[in-house]
Amino acid sequence: MRDIITLACGDCKNRNYTTTKNKKTTPDRLELKKYCRHCRKHTMHKETK
Repeated sequence: MRDIITLACGDCKNRNYTTTKNKKTTPDRLELKKYCRHCRKHTMHKETK
């Protein structure tokens, strides 16, 4: 049930993190505030394909 997803920075669009999510309980796209090494600050990271 859990699928591996990639999180990309909202500012620089770099793919920084991978995580898992349950598609049955959260069908919409995941958004988390995480640290981006390239921007050197905390930004919103969105789920990508």
